[in-house]
Amino acid sequence: MIDRLVAPSDRPTLRLNAGQGRRLRAGAPWVFSNEIAMKPEYRQMPPGGLVRIEGDDGGRFGTFMFNPRSLIAARLLDRDPAAEIDADWLRVRLREAIALRERVCDTPFHRLVHAEADQLPGLVIDRYDDVAVLQANTAGMDRLTPQIVEALTFLLPLRAVVARNDSAARRQEGLPESVALVSGTDASADVVEGGVRFPVDPLGGQKTGWFFDQRPNRDRLAALANGARVLDVFSHVGAFGLRCAVAGAREVTLVDSSASALAQAEQAVALNGVAERVHIRRDDAFDAMAALAGERFDIVICDPPAFAPTRKDAEAGLRAYGRMARLAAPLVASGGFLFVASCSHHAPLEAWSAQIAFGLHRARREGRILFTGGAGPDHPVHPHLPETAYLKTQLIQVLY
Repeated sequence: MIDRLVAPSDRPTLRLNAGQGRRLRAGAPWVFSNEIAMKPEYRQMPPGGLVRIEGDDGGRFGTFMFNPRSLIAARLLDRDPAAEIDADWLRVRLREAIALRERVCDTPFHRLVHAEADQLPGLVIDRYDDVAVLQANTAGMDRLTPQIVEALTFLLPLRAVVARNDSAARRQEGLPESVALVSGTDASADVVEGGVRFPVDPLGGQKTGWFFDQRPNRDRLAALANGARVLDVFSHVGAFGLRCAVAGAREVTLVDSSASALAQAEQAVALNGVAERVHIRRDDAFDAMAALAGERFDIVICDPPAFAPTRKDAEAGLRAYGRMARLAAPLVASGGFLFVASCSHHAPLEAWSAQIAFGLHRARREGRILFTGGAGPDHPVHPHLPETAYLKTQLIQVLY
């Protein structure tokens, strides 16, 4: 364990600069490097080690993972500064995460651990029934990975565990990138959602292999799809479009630029017996929407990758969302539906929705917003980390 050689009473104590600590006292779980009264010896501490954080007045804030190389220097593990961070502690946290999903999810296909919101900072775990895929995006969780795997396989009947440690967040922590099968011998997996089976590739697919956050929105679109003509742009592996096809859409067109993602979509099309109603088009999404001018669809779905992955991309990203809406809106039949989404934290809801509205206006279409939402309940949001509410969605009826 990361605390193996250091008893809680001997844990290093880091003190905040004078006047800092307001956010921590209000419940925030992060400490930034400029909030800590840094000493040279702190810079030599191993990333991911355990520390106690105190205010300049001596007030104790708890047990934290510390990484001197990261802008987010300390992340809260436990409000108790003397907490034993051991196998039992880890099992309790994971058991609580499992119990929540048993209450809010109706299948064993879901986001099992969602980092700080599950009090496991930087740890993401997706579950595909008997296969789990984890990302350890902080140095502390990276060091804990063997114990996490041990606890997971103790608590759940898992056939395999994959460590999908190739995220950009790891670079910010000074961690190497890798993908490895860390338990079991076969990581092949499927997702079953709304009666539709999708093959996923935990070792080679994007991120952890599937985007569970959009499940409630796929449910919503599938409920509208019977008899509809559907265009799924930025389709990736076709999750939205195939849910619509199996729900009774008369025709579905999937558009994406990724050959590997569309190859997975083709597998899912064949697996679910909807090949005669699903067309696959490899193309740039913006080019495809421009080329389809004059066509009309009952449902148009635009779930793009992040257009604003960093703060410096925010302005250009927001313009891209507006352009997306401008190209998509003319393709929607009068009375039909446009679904748009953004997974960019740096495109805030108010600014993003304004760009979507501006895109409709530029396309000379009128509409009304039926629903504004985000991720499902298996992706809980930490109340003091608004950036974790990254997903934004709108369902719009285009009137004329």
